[in-house]
Amino acid sequence: MSAAPYPLPPDEEQRLRTLADYHLLDTPPEQEFDRLANLAARLFDVPIVLISLLDRDRQFFKAEVGLGLCGTSREVSFCAHAIVQDDILFVPDAMKDPRFATNPLVLGPPFIRFYAGKPLVSPEGEKIGTVCLIDHEPRSELTAADRSNLADIAALVMERMEMRRLDHVRSISQTRFENIAATSPDAIICSNLDGDITFWNPAAERLFGYRAEEIMHRPGLIIVPDSWRPIYDVEMQRLREGGRMELADHTIELSGLRRDGSEFPAEFSLSTWKEGNGTSIGAIVRDISERRRNEERLFRLASLDTLTELPNRATWRACLEDVLASERPSTMLMLDLDGFKEVNDTLGHSAGDAVLKEVGARICATCDDAIIVARLGGDEFAVLLPGNRASRAVSAAERLLAEVSRPYVFAGKRLDVGVSIGVSLGPQHGVRPEELQGAADLALYRAKAAGKGGYQLFTAAFRQVAVARRAFEQELRQAFENGEFELYYQPQMSIRERRLTGAEALLRWNHPQRGLLTPASFIEVLSQKPSAAAIGEWILRSACRQAAKWRTAVPGFRMGVNLFEAQFRSGRMLTSVREALMESALPAETLELEIVENVLLRNDQATVKLLNDLRRLGVGLAFDDYGTGFASLSLLKNYPVTRLKIDRSFVQGVSTSDEDAAVVKVVLYLGRIFGMGVIAEGVENQEQLEFLAQNNCEQAQGYLFGKPCTAAEFEDKFVHAAVTQ
Repeated sequence: MSAAPYPLPPDEEQRLRTLADYHLLDTPPEQEFDRLANLAARLFDVPIVLISLLDRDRQFFKAEVGLGLCGTSREVSFCAHAIVQDDILFVPDAMKDPRFATNPLVLGPPFIRFYAGKPLVSPEGEKIGTVCLIDHEPRSELTAADRSNLADIAALVMERMEMRRLDHVRSISQTRFENIAATSPDAIICSNLDGDITFWNPAAERLFGYRAEEIMHRPGLIIVPDSWRPIYDVEMQRLREGGRMELADHTIELSGLRRDGSEFPAEFSLSTWKEGNGTSIGAIVRDISERRRNEERLFRLASLDTLTELPNRATWRACLEDVLASERPSTMLMLDLDGFKEVNDTLGHSAGDAVLKEVGARICATCDDAIIVARLGGDEFAVLLPGNRASRAVSAAERLLAEVSRPYVFAGKRLDVGVSIGVSLGPQHGVRPEELQGAADLALYRAKAAGKGGYQLFTAAFRQVAVARRAFEQELRQAFENGEFELYYQPQMSIRERRLTGAEALLRWNHPQRGLLTPASFIEVLSQKPSAAAIGEWILRSACRQAAKWRTAVPGFRMGVNLFEAQFRSGRMLTSVREALMESALPAETLELEIVENVLLRNDQATVKLLNDLRRLGVGLAFDDYGTGFASLSLLKNYPVTRLKIDRSFVQGVSTSDEDAAVVKVVLYLGRIFGMGVIAEGVENQEQLEFLAQNNCEQAQGYLFGKPCTAAEFEDKFVHAAVTQ
């Protein structure tokens, strides 16, 4: 045999003969296999599930979810690698696995990134195929519970395949049938047209409790419970009259009757054949008690959230589809907890889990007439109520707010967790699941934006705003792609010497219809978009190049660059700064990164480490808009901040407000105490400048010195002037 481009089991020929015995290749879809594939898709939340059989040079899909193919060549098959393993083949990211990185199923449809395949093993130990899970996104983990559940599904699939193989014996001789039946783990029973038992294998003895010698030639009714005796009688009568059993060649679930009188759930595969001048009836019987328990457990896992035991997202979606399809009036409430992250952060996930379980219980108790109460994930819950009266919906939201917001207790500690609720009514606000849920989500967004701890009933205006926002987001994405963003620069001056010391780089948008836009028009939306990190990198590189150019004329020139929070989450911040400095040949100490308060308030180890790494690089770190938020003095102690920026709102009031003047003096004092530089923003008149000079403020920026302007204008107005001073 020539070398194959994929691994081959050492017993390949025997494996192929075993596969052929199952007579499953190229057979049409069957409900029992499709049902298990769909169960796996729900249980593991994957878009693709395959029940694959590996033939000599191809794989055939006995069942598939999400692929739309009946098979592929074995050469490109992940399953070809799975069947040479004893356990599950787990591929976290196919792009990083040398076996699959160039596979056409990775580089093209269906774009496989994650794969987990459990071999299907025959009773003889041959691996005839796999049950496999596939996702378009990488997955870093396959837990022990996941492995156990996947193994259970593979066992259920193999049980059905084994029944199919045994069922096939109806087409072969009685002698061979008896030889196979003697070693079968399933009960195999034969009878004649009179209903008398003519064959009883050892597995039947174990299952029903009768020895062969005591049951042979007795009526088959002895193992038929009263619950389906009428079916048995009708089928036998049909055969005696020369007809054909309706249940022949089918596998059905019925009850079996043991010798001790107990019933058990069983799977019967019935067949008939001519033998001499008579007709024989065969039944393959399997006790499916364990399978039923397993299936119920797996279906429960696929349908319920394991923590709260509420219906999960998939079950919620199915229920919602049924309710809307039946055109029943309904009310949807989407709930999102407020302050839940703090519980996890301060007391750990055990406390968080306890709160989530209690929240679920409170929602169920408050909405005892709900069609469904579900946990959709994280700290998000959903309720579907019958009826669509706005007054009743509001009343339900108010009751939930009061009940869910009551204090919680964990390990003797009081925990305060609130909730925000979005409400939509069906069919007024949506006749499809995505419409009605989208409306509730928009209402929830408004409730949280209004200050949390409240509820909002959806109105059409919410959707109009959302549509406009999406259109604006699309414009922003195109603006970056089309090069419509531009950097403007505002001078920073030494107060005492009135000398140019640097500039702050500020983003502007040259909108094709609306003209030049300042950040106030777009920065809030932009900062929340995935492109924010890339735009932040572009700003950083552009500003560093410009600073390097101006430093040749103004030694010591320093460039301030604002950062997006997304840059801290990107994992590239330190690398981006290094690359920008290297490309522009700009000394690190002449770059100052401006950080807003919400980044510092995160106070997580990764942020602290990143800021310390930047300081070790030599980069300056300025705390922007200091004094406007909730920043404590501990932040100045714990973070390597090098300069404080006094917010313009305080500077503008120093001559008219004692409070503003006091704040400015305090910030200047803190700068001296902590050894930090201080710069005042928004200086617009001589009186403000004199106040700052009298209180020993080092530097300032504002309209008194110059408005933000293009690089060319900045060079003409400020750089050239600095050279001639």
